[in-house]
Amino acid sequence: MTNGTDNTRKPLIWVLLDDRAGNRSQCLGVAKLLGLDYEVRELEYTAMAALPNFLKGATFTGLTRQSANNLHAPWPDLVIAAGRRTASIARAIKRHSKGCAHLVQIMHPGQSGLADFDIVCVPRHDKPRPARHGETNILYMTGAPHGITPDVIDAAALTWGDKFAHLPRPRIAVFVGGSTRRKEFTVEMGRTFGQLVDGMARDAGGSLLITTSRRSGVAGQAVVAEISVPHMAYHWGDGGDNPYLGYLAVADAIVVTGDSVSMCSEACATNVPVYIFAPKGFVTDKHDRLHQFLYDQGYARALEGAFVQWNHPALNAAGTIAEAIRNRYGFTP
Repeated sequence: MTNGTDNTRKPLIWVLLDDRAGNRSQCLGVAKLLGLDYEVRELEYTAMAALPNFLKGATFTGLTRQSANNLHAPWPDLVIAAGRRTASIARAIKRHSKGCAHLVQIMHPGQSGLADFDIVCVPRHDKPRPARHGETNILYMTGAPHGITPDVIDAAALTWGDKFAHLPRPRIAVFVGGSTRRKEFTVEMGRTFGQLVDGMARDAGGSLLITTSRRSGVAGQAVVAEISVPHMAYHWGDGGDNPYLGYLAVADAIVVTGDSVSMCSEACATNVPVYIFAPKGFVTDKHDRLHQFLYDQGYARALEGAFVQWNHPALNAAGTIAEAIRNRYGFTP
């Protein structure tokens, strides 16, 4: 191991987790693929967390007292974190460790204190500026890191496979997102989406495995209302286990609405065809750029209504980040 890390012992790794589900899944995905033991540090914020990072600097300001008290020596060798609010906290940990803690930050933390971060993982769809001279800590990635690994898929297939055995193939998983802060998933869009996936399954002689999300609302109900082929539907809030992983594991193809970076990235975690539904006016420019990267690199295609069998490599930016950590510091499972 390099940069002062003692290679006679296992590294101490902290994963900083806050209340953002997307941030959590990205950090845990990287930690899992790194293949080493790690400790979770849960973060709860106060109103001060909303302050810009250039004002806060390297500090625990913005954390509740309990969260701050859980950050103490022995300080870690490696910190994995995601999102703007964790950046000041990660920098403070490095300061307390007298510079020994290596910081891996998912998503750009802003220019304030950028040099404190050892690896900054920047999504290409965020339209990042080119790295400046001397900035060797920027790692560009396609999509979002996640924890949908082959062993997760295999376990889900064992758990869920028999539950879908009665449905004709191809079994097409349909992941329904919803409205975002800037864009609305309308009932009309939901109906159009439902008609497209219903026609796809009907023409292929297959079935649909549908799940909605907490943002789907009445538009999600409109999707299911258009379905006439054999199907299973799980609505957000239904009792019992969410079959999301089971759908991923057994699907012969996946169709996903384009409003979620995480959902699109996870859809590409297997080798089956992936189709993205993103009608005009539904997604932001950032999401549109992500879709184009996925199309150009062969991970997904735009949903047009026809089922075509094709394959692609599994996509998980968490593996790219974990490999960069191993290469830089010599951390090996």
